Amino acid sequence: MEVPDTRRIVLLGKSGNGKSSLANTIFGETMFKVNHFNDKNKCVSRAETRCINGRSLTFIDTPGLFDPGKSEEDMKPEMMRCNIECAPGPHVFLIVLKVEKFTEQEQSVITRIFQHFSDDALKHAVVVFTHGDQIPEQMKIEEYVGQSRGLKDLVEKCEGRCHIFDNKYWKGNQQDDYRSNQYQVEELLNTIDTIMRENTGGHYTNAELQEMETEIQDEEEHIRKSSQNLSQEQIRKQAISNIIKKQLDSGVQLWKKCAVGLAVVTGVSAAVSAGLLTLKDVPLPGVVETITEKAIMVSPLMVVEELTPQTAAAVELPAVVMEQVAVATEETLQDGVVAILNYMQNLFEKSYDPFDPFQ
Repeated sequence: MEVPDTRRIVLLGKSGNGKSSLANTIFGETMFKVNHFNDKNKCVSRAETRCINGRSLTFIDTPGLFDPGKSEEDMKPEMMRCNIECAPGPHVFLIVLKVEKFTEQEQSVITRIFQHFSDDALKHAVVVFTHGDQIPEQMKIEEYVGQSRGLKDLVEKCEGRCHIFDNKYWKGNQQDDYRSNQYQVEELLNTIDTIMRENTGGHYTNAELQEMETEIQDEEEHIRKSSQNLSQEQIRKQAISNIIKKQLDSGVQLWKKCAVGLAVVTGVSAAVSAGLLTLKDVPLPGVVETITEKAIMVSPLMVVEELTPQTAAAVELPAVVMEQVAVATEETLQDGVVAILNYMQNLFEKSYDPFDPFQ
């Protein structure tokens, strides 16, 4: 059976701040892959559960979720994966920052986090610093925070809760207990206990998390009817796994549809550009009216942008391919379309990750 008092803890922060390493430090073993090269395309939210000092903890790592430059549209698939892993909602948010100058970029990440989760998340939030070896000897994190107005305001919003770790240098026994990860882990666990008490064991939630929990429970019921010998913990894990698989499968189908749609539209526009077709010959009801013949004649890519703006933004056809299409004649039109299809196939093979098809 699932442990009833398991704490669900979500790690938030910019890529490179040490979220995965922090979780590994708290677990005392390597559970999350540490991405030293900051390859965001290969990162997905993951959850791991372990019993630490008598407490059952589930950490949900969210690599690069709120990184600067990442659009709301880019965030949607990864946020959905995060919601699946932490439904019906996290008990604690760990806002992970490096010991470094608190710039406008870091502030923008914090702002985006709470714009998404709302101010209610502050009741469950703790600020955790990594790279603790960067603070001067004998200085504690509270003093460091007090030197920056931005950090001070953030920690005050989190009701003064902040801790510091060093995932590289504070591993062994230290003469200074404060500069010991073992000491800091116990302090953080005590803070988590305090948050649980102050919120009477409740967790943060919102409409998206509630909707996801309903979907998981429906899947649990389906599994329960077909596999009566499974424990509740096994049923829960299977339900989450099934929903993630559905998400992955839908991503693959979406990718294929976009690829085919892009090739078809570009091929049609090439035919119009080459004078092989006219607008009235194009069988695209409801779409032809929105595109002028001038736009098609000027640039086939404009048609792609008009018809599928998200696809055009996500799949940047190289200039050499577009040139093949733009100058296509009756004899070379087929070659141009084939070039596009080959490019799309190569792109798919190089970029598709079964664990993250939305990259």
